[in-house]
Amino acid sequence: MIFIRSLIFNIIAYSTLALGCTVTSVVGLFNRKATIKMWNYGFMPFILWCLKIIVGLQIEIRGKEYMKQEGVLYASKHESALETYCLSSYITKLVFVLKKELTYIPLFGWAQYFYGMIPVDRSAGGAAMKNMLKEAKDRIKNGRPIIIFPEGTRVKPGTVKGYKPGLLFIAQNLNVPVVPVALNTGFFWAKASFMRYPGKVIIEFMEPMPANLDKKEFMSELEKRIEAKCRELNEETVKNYPYTCNMLG
Repeated sequence: MIFIRSLIFNIIAYSTLALGCTVTSVVGLFNRKATIKMWNYGFMPFILWCLKIIVGLQIEIRGKEYMKQEGVLYASKHESALETYCLSSYITKLVFVLKKELTYIPLFGWAQYFYGMIPVDRSAGGAAMKNMLKEAKDRIKNGRPIIIFPEGTRVKPGTVKGYKPGLLFIAQNLNVPVVPVALNTGFFWAKASFMRYPGKVIIEFMEPMPANLDKKEFMSELEKRIEAKCRELNEETVKNYPYTCNMLG
């Protein structure tokens, strides 16, 4: 039954994404702001509704008092494609920092560009950081919060790949607070997996961190906060949904 539900959901979700990217690639040529509303109030809410109705997967947001709609940099754990799809439904105008290669994908990449995502060429070294800072300044100036995945890639629940300090460089130059974000999405929508499992996804926002700390001290504290909270969420998830214990890294 889970396979059938996953199949139905995936067909609907990816068809909706394809439609959204196609429409965005056209509308974005004339009105880029309109593409934000289309995704935040149309395509994404529909996909999340299907996720709840078809798969039986609910989403709970915790720490809403720490959610800001502008003037902030979010540093989030990254376990699944799900958080990249759904967070903008809760934080309007949110933009992601992503690999530049993704913007080369026809329709999908064009949609990322028109929506306002910040591409990063990882092979460009210092030049990439300068360009990312320039783009980030523009987004913050226009009231768009930014989210960065400090590990740079998706990881299985219970694993750590190493936090990169690029986000602190951005935060200090923009003089904005950094809000840590923990989650448990990897239990229900795993990397490179076809299956979508029922349960409850939890995304938790935590108290902002000041960006004026020493780099080593800041990154150590950021990792400590996010990983500690993720461990709590992992324990809660395994307790409530015992089948997820096999998904821990």
